[in-house]
Amino acid sequence: MESPLYVLEFEKPLRELMKQLDELRQRSIETNVDLRAEIQAIESKIESTQRDIYSNLSPWQKVQIARHPKRPYALDYVGMICENFQELHGDRQYNDDRALVGGTAYFDGQAVMIVAQQKGRDPKERMARNFGMPKPEGYRKAIRLMRLAEKFGIPVLTFIDTPGAFPGVESEERHVSEAIAYNLREMSLLKTPTVSIVVGEGGSGGALGIGVTDRVLIFENSYYSVISPEGCAAILWKDSAAAPRAAEALKVSADHLEKLGVVDEVVPEPLGGAHHDPQQAASALKYIIQKHLNDLRGLSTDQLLDARYQRYRHLGVYEEAGKVKS
Repeated sequence: MESPLYVLEFEKPLRELMKQLDELRQRSIETNVDLRAEIQAIESKIESTQRDIYSNLSPWQKVQIARHPKRPYALDYVGMICENFQELHGDRQYNDDRALVGGTAYFDGQAVMIVAQQKGRDPKERMARNFGMPKPEGYRKAIRLMRLAEKFGIPVLTFIDTPGAFPGVESEERHVSEAIAYNLREMSLLKTPTVSIVVGEGGSGGALGIGVTDRVLIFENSYYSVISPEGCAAILWKDSAAAPRAAEALKVSADHLEKLGVVDEVVPEPLGGAHHDPQQAASALKYIIQKHLNDLRGLSTDQLLDARYQRYRHLGVYEEAGKVKS
């Protein structure tokens, strides 16, 4: 496993072992002493530590991995699983929002429409893409491209990765809540197959604005939630430091979401997260998208719309427990 420059708090024991391994290898070269036994012992320790750490992650630790700055972003996956991506710009009303990108591409030899929330790698790109937080014009661009896909009968793939829609004054002035609400309604009525993938953060209505699809997929270490753990902690416990407790209560992680029926399938990641082997993560994603698109293409328009209606109609169903008799 490649040593990441950015180390999460719970990964520090692993980082120390990898540092020891590097030192042993360097000493073996410099002194010309055979240290294979010691190196193998450290490698074995690293492997067991990896299994211990990454097979027992808490919801909060998964949130931290979802936010890892080295994690593949939407356009990274588009580049690995699609061909001939051609970006289309603007909402035809106000401006072009770089936090939300879209355009045509070929997936598995067939045309698709890509709609994706994109974060930036370096400070300059992060500013240009507004840290992956779309404004109203981003959501209006998204629905414009989805309607274009519907017109030509091609599927829509949306990639969700945002802490939330941009909450600034200019965003409110241009009616971001209305833009998202409009998308929710229009996406529910699209007469073409739609699949969304949560590749990192799935924060609040900002994520849902491109997430009302026939199938919702999520990477193993991504999260999807009505509010960030920090925001929830600040409201309930008046302390954002209670974020780990909030993440547990919110059931934000992929395994919980699959059990609740919020997502349809969890995309497995390499040990330690998708940033350790992006190509392996992309290969797993491609296979799962192919499977779901093949299923959706076999449905008539009426069947597609009815199945979509039933999917969202039954989210949030609960049973009230009977009263305990004394």
